[in-house]
Amino acid sequence: MSTRAATGIGAIAIVLWSLLALLTTLTGSVPPFLLVALSFSIGGALGLGYLAGTPGGLAPLRETPVGAWALGVSGLFGYHAFYFLALRSAPALEANLINYLWPLLIVLFSALLPRDEGTGGLKWWHLAGAFLGLSGTVLIVAAGDGARAMPDAAGIPWLGYGAALAAALLWSSYSVANRRFAHVPSTSVAGFCIVTAVLAFGAHFLFEETVWPASLLEWAAIAGLGLGPVGFAFYVWDHGMKHGDIRVLGAAAYATPLLSTFALVAFGQSVAGPVIWAACLLITAGAVLSAREMLFGARGRAPTP
Repeated sequence: MSTRAATGIGAIAIVLWSLLALLTTLTGSVPPFLLVALSFSIGGALGLGYLAGTPGGLAPLRETPVGAWALGVSGLFGYHAFYFLALRSAPALEANLINYLWPLLIVLFSALLPRDEGTGGLKWWHLAGAFLGLSGTVLIVAAGDGARAMPDAAGIPWLGYGAALAAALLWSSYSVANRRFAHVPSTSVAGFCIVTAVLAFGAHFLFEETVWPASLLEWAAIAGLGLGPVGFAFYVWDHGMKHGDIRVLGAAAYATPLLSTFALVAFGQSVAGPVIWAACLLITAGAVLSAREMLFGARGRAPTP
């Protein structure tokens, strides 16, 4: 499969993640770790069901290297653990803004990969595209209602800010480091999801009070999360990170908060204004600029010294 096709497959995750906020608002009062456990159980079952129907069965999971298991579980579970800790310990605006450094970090970290892995090195337009996307994200987050202070916050919430930064570093590192395991099939994500679900159940019973979904709509929203944003999205993202253009996917990932906002507006959960359209322009320009080689071929390449 070509790099362009793999990048397109990875971009499916960006679209699916745009539904995360909308579906989460429909899950009622289900606590975060329980929500992670339930949705990842569905996402893992999705992959296990696919593997069960293949000639090799669950063999890919048994053949997955220990390093890939450690990277996958730490990436999926660790990111969500730090992210929810950040939202509980700091104002949502600042926590989300710090967390959304991960697309920019993916673009920057891609420069650390060997040139023979198909990244082609980091160019000025990748950095410019990533920063345009970051600017659009800043507008979206700043225009939201997340600026409300935490009720019990005193001084600077360093724990929340640190957790948000850890989440950004962890997800970007996981995504880029996945390139080292390009030979591991993306179906291995099924195992990572199951282990993540088990760990989340443990964290739930240790730190949270159990509140089950109260209606069919809430159960349907959880099922939607497990099938899409917290399920299929991780499989296609894994494939894109291993075989696609990491820099383009990193810059394009800034479309996630924009598309998420549009989804909330479409279903009456938010209202779009001039700031959203300005963010749309910035993010779209950033994604096009970052993908100039892929979109325009040789005409978009810088001269080779």
